[in-house]
Amino acid sequence: MTHSVGYQIAQGLADMGVTTVFGVISIHNMPILDAIAVQGRIRFVAARGEAGAMSMADAHSRVSGGLGVVITSTGTAAGNAAGTQAEALTAGSRVLHITSQIDRAFMDRDRAAIHDVPRQPEMLRGVSKAVLRIWDEKSALGTLEAAVRAAVTPPSGPVSLEIPVDVQRLAASPGYPASPPLVAVPGPDPARLDALADLVKRARRPMIWLGGGARGAQAEATELVARGFGAVTSTQGRAVVPEDNPATLGAFNMTPEARAVYARSDLMIVVGSRLRGNETLNNRMTLPRPLAQIDIDATQSGRNYAVDLFLCGDAAASLRGLLQRLPDRLDVDPQLSHDIAVARAQSEGALRARLGPYQVIADHLMTVIPAGRHPWVRDVTISNSTFGNRYVQFAAPHLGVHALGGGIGQGVAMGVGAALASDTRTVTLLGDGGTMLGMAELITAVDEGANITFVLMNDQAYGVIENIQDAQYEGRRHYSRLKTPNFAKLCDALDLPHTRVDDITRFAEIFDASMSRSGPHLIEVDMVAIGPFAEAFAGPPAGAAGGKA
Repeated sequence: MTHSVGYQIAQGLADMGVTTVFGVISIHNMPILDAIAVQGRIRFVAARGEAGAMSMADAHSRVSGGLGVVITSTGTAAGNAAGTQAEALTAGSRVLHITSQIDRAFMDRDRAAIHDVPRQPEMLRGVSKAVLRIWDEKSALGTLEAAVRAAVTPPSGPVSLEIPVDVQRLAASPGYPASPPLVAVPGPDPARLDALADLVKRARRPMIWLGGGARGAQAEATELVARGFGAVTSTQGRAVVPEDNPATLGAFNMTPEARAVYARSDLMIVVGSRLRGNETLNNRMTLPRPLAQIDIDATQSGRNYAVDLFLCGDAAASLRGLLQRLPDRLDVDPQLSHDIAVARAQSEGALRARLGPYQVIADHLMTVIPAGRHPWVRDVTISNSTFGNRYVQFAAPHLGVHALGGGIGQGVAMGVGAALASDTRTVTLLGDGGTMLGMAELITAVDEGANITFVLMNDQAYGVIENIQDAQYEGRRHYSRLKTPNFAKLCDALDLPHTRVDDITRFAEIFDASMSRSGPHLIEVDMVAIGPFAEAFAGPPAGAAGGKA
């Protein structure tokens, strides 16, 4: 029996190990989605919008460690996904965006065909690692495999694959079973490893800064710490070294206490991190010297800080090569780990003091999330910018998912994607502003029976914007006060269980009950009733990047 190219694409994805696909059905992608349903090998999650589908695929990839796949229609639909694809690009997520195109006879010609965007490839290039197109039935499977290979090969990132709808309907050429692509990564230069090892042997207070690119190097980074290194992470590099290790600052990377540790250190190795502006005071924060850098992407060499030594290579392989050149125990200052533990405790204490009544929430989440190995998903909100991104720990790097690019409104959909990739219940921290932007995907959570506890912090405003206006604009609050829905009524309309917390002492009881549920549940924390933080959070320190929260 001869099948269509759409059927071959669905079959190829399944053969490559894809088990879940997110998207929105359209006349321009129906040949593929019909084949997915007929074959029954892939779970298709029908999101309510393409932006949400992309966020789901992004989070699913981060938590599962595999390929996230999203299928959209052409034109406006692909544009809907572009905003959240920018987040996947920022995070380097392994995402395949299969989008369609109009019939080849009208494609790229600005003939006003329905759903046509003549410069769609240009739009996609702005948010993609690569953009490919299947031109005919002969190249379909090979181009699909090339797109997947590009998405998963470090430095990884979202790849867009256009498939014109008339090509999807063509009879497929005889094909071979697809298989997961072999990924080749460059090995580190032995001479530079030797030079780095010499720097380490001379150091008395060496530090390692771990970014998202070090997520695959947990064992190696933890062994370096065991041999005498101190550690600090970016937000995306959290838990590469276990966050309860006394020799790590965790993501308390910019506090006065952390900077005091840097001032006394005599070597820092930056692994898989861009040293982003909002974690380095826009690169004005002084880091230890010598400063060495390891990155799979050679173009990152010294991009934000001049470095004394650069190694291009995979994080795990590079650190493994370094360990082979080092003694089992480094001759380091025994006070280093103690100083780090004290700095971490002081940083945590200062943060907790700023939380006021919300210490209760932060402390309880701290006891539950790492112990249960729960995914910890966060949207951009004051609560995340304070305790979510730094204080509440999680058990492994892949269990931490947040909007790295600072875009508001992605948390609901990311929670769905994470939950469908996890064997344990997902906890998702939201603000009211972001929830309203992603509200439609609450319905998807219900439809899919996703095991999520949403913790919605509702202050009925863009709270951080109001705090910035108070601090910098003489209290002139414009455009930041929000009309929020009655979430109890909204959730009732969606068949989504809802509990409101207006007494902070009841949070732990309500949260624990939620964690024993099956399916989604929304806990609304009424911040207007409970009261403000002890100290208003007015965004990152002066000079660092900001945004809504």
